[in-house]
Amino acid sequence: MVGPRSWIVGLFNRSGNRKSDKFLQYPLSPLQEERLQRLQHRMHIPFDETCVDHQEALRALWNAAYPNIELKGMISEQWKEMGWQGPNPSTDFRGCGFISLENLLFFSRMFPASFRRLLLKEDGNRATWEYPFAVAGINVSFMLIQMLDLNAENEEAFDVLYCVAFEMMDAQWLAMHASYMEFNEVLQVTRTQLERELSLEDVHRIQDLPAYNLLHQ
Repeated sequence: MVGPRSWIVGLFNRSGNRKSDKFLQYPLSPLQEERLQRLQHRMHIPFDETCVDHQEALRALWNAAYPNIELKGMISEQWKEMGWQGPNPSTDFRGCGFISLENLLFFSRMFPASFRRLLLKEDGNRATWEYPFAVAGINVSFMLIQMLDLNAENEEAFDVLYCVAFEMMDAQWLAMHASYMEFNEVLQVTRTQLERELSLEDVHRIQDLPAYNLLHQ
């Protein structure tokens, strides 16, 4: 693949689509290769509840979500308010790893207005049984990792795409008038929409994705 559409391959080489020459491998520059290796390394770091850095990252996420509410402990019923399944968030990282927490933190710092709008479910007519925010965030990370073999041309490409995908998921949730039992269906529709947008001929960077306009800083 050559020309302006090569940006997609520079960001991601899709493991699930080998039929189109749009997504064939192309040589990476030394800088691209270095960034790819760093990103792949991030993907293989498990969440470790005994690691001080991981504990601090989790506290930072709490402070971003609830800046005026003191967290009582790393194991606390308070975590359920953010959408963790139980009082110990570390048990929810088993399917993905530390990168999913990094994604949530990146979202909170780069697009705080969007982050809080999704966290607090401020848009639209919501279902009585809503999706849990934090667990949904981990699922979005896992969806992207499944979709993409990462060839990162921009170190933050995966993180920004994560924010776009989370916004897309919430928009689909509202459009489908979904409740929690339909979360997996919403995630699959989101994946299909994201693949479609990544394939648009006039998209040359993540900021050109139509869904990027959903984000607010």
